Amino acid sequence: MIKEKFNYQSPHANHEAILFTQDKDKARPVVLVAHAWYGRDDFAIQQAENLAKLGYVGVAVDNFGDAKLATNDAEASALIGPLFLNRDELRTRMVAALEKIQTFPFVDRSKVGAIGFCFGGLSVIELLRSGVNLKGVVSFHGVIANSMGGKPANLAPNQPMKGAFLLLHGANDPMNSWQDLERFAKELTDAKVDWEFDLYGHTSHAFTNPKANNPEKGLIYNSKIANRAFAKMDAFFKEVLK
Repeated sequence: MIKEKFNYQSPHANHEAILFTQDKDKARPVVLVAHAWYGRDDFAIQQAENLAKLGYVGVAVDNFGDAKLATNDAEASALIGPLFLNRDELRTRMVAALEKIQTFPFVDRSKVGAIGFCFGGLSVIELLRSGVNLKGVVSFHGVIANSMGGKPANLAPNQPMKGAFLLLHGANDPMNSWQDLERFAKELTDAKVDWEFDLYGHTSHAFTNPKANNPEKGLIYNSKIANRAFAKMDAFFKEVLK
């Protein structure tokens, strides 16, 4: 397995991503991994490596810039807040990562996917909304609400969306309401996106992360559902990135 760090820039930040690939002998499909609210941590990096084991170029992107990592919830909220509320900036950072990785000769520019967890789910949704050429996007317990702490987000206008979309979501996720899910389903339908929502019963937020153990905040790891969700992602990419 090859592991490499590389830098890229967006208008307001410098970023450090980590990629994994089995080799550089041929152009492989690429899947970006957008991190959750603590930053490009070990969990996000592990997901990029797991994708490489499946035959893709897996890339753990750095949306905060300078590989910043939060050490507590207050720091994490302060890091995601400006990007959650300014969706154009969040899109710009995701697109910058995509454009950089597409310059590598061992990446198949025509076969691009993205996955994201929690805040990363929102990040890949904004990448889809940007209109860049994607084959498929997967959100794991993504945040799809349009307000944070009572503050409405400054939404960027959608471009024609390309690529299929898969939402893997806990029915008991406290980060989103049923109205949020209904609104987003209508948005995707109106945009003629090939979309699928998988809702897991008795499942809360952060169900893929073994470190999630805070029932009061609705952060609960669920190994059974995590395995189901990752298997669904695998099948999805085998279809759209073939």
